[in-house]
Amino acid sequence: MGTEVKVSDPVVSFRETCAEKSSQTCLSKSANKHNRLFVEAEPLGSELCDAIDRGDVKAGADNKLQGRLLADEYGWDVSEARKIWAFGPDGTGPNLFVDTTKGVNYLLEIKESVVGGFAWASSNGPLCEEQMRGTRYNLMDVVLHADAIHRGMGQIMPVARRVCFASMLTGGPGLLEPVYLCNISVPQDAMGNVYGVLTQRRGHVFSEEQRPGTPQMTLLAYLPVMESFGFTEALRSNTGGKAFPQCSFDHWEPMSGSPYEAGNKTYETVRNVRKRKGLVVDVPDLSRYLDKL
Repeated sequence: MGTEVKVSDPVVSFRETCAEKSSQTCLSKSANKHNRLFVEAEPLGSELCDAIDRGDVKAGADNKLQGRLLADEYGWDVSEARKIWAFGPDGTGPNLFVDTTKGVNYLLEIKESVVGGFAWASSNGPLCEEQMRGTRYNLMDVVLHADAIHRGMGQIMPVARRVCFASMLTGGPGLLEPVYLCNISVPQDAMGNVYGVLTQRRGHVFSEEQRPGTPQMTLLAYLPVMESFGFTEALRSNTGGKAFPQCSFDHWEPMSGSPYEAGNKTYETVRNVRKRKGLVVDVPDLSRYLDKL
């Protein structure tokens, strides 16, 4: 006699991203209706994300040098590349908030509040409160109240968060899933079974080579982390214990489908994660974050 243990599925973390430039410039107003932020989102590109992960592009670097690097290697506008306000989440992640405004009064007074809202948004995205990855937010315009008391942190920070959400949801939102690199050593006669197990689990082999002088083959394959639970046992049972896999995290890959249309992988995953976190199961509507002029 003992307590029954509930065993839930292992938790896999995802990343939220946008696939294209926002379809419109998004506007959000503060609670007192005196301040407005106009923002557009666009994808960063996987090369720049990897550069940020490696630390080649980072917060706190010299603006001019980093601006020149972004312009030369990633095709950014130099003046925009020198006005990156923040990296998020945690001040180091692969999401950027860029100031592309021209001649706005009192802008630097609200910088800290906007950066705070962006950091909050990028660590809990709109789809299922997962971190964001590979998004860039361009601040297009700001309308502020002339009186400093009406544009405090309590007014600006929630607006910055909402406007980031709105601009992401108008830019083809989607999920990135983590992918393992599997190194499988297996004798030639059992290779067919390895391919069988991998295809069942959405994996694919991209290189195979034979070890000189032995019948052993080394296969390199990509396998989504979601599908990797119980992979070792399945592989062993199908190959009679001859295959030895080793998995390590390799990269993030976009999942197919839209979070708004039923019957695809992204839609199901988003709903499952929201359910697990105790949120409302449906993805919030755009009108919750986007305000009318």
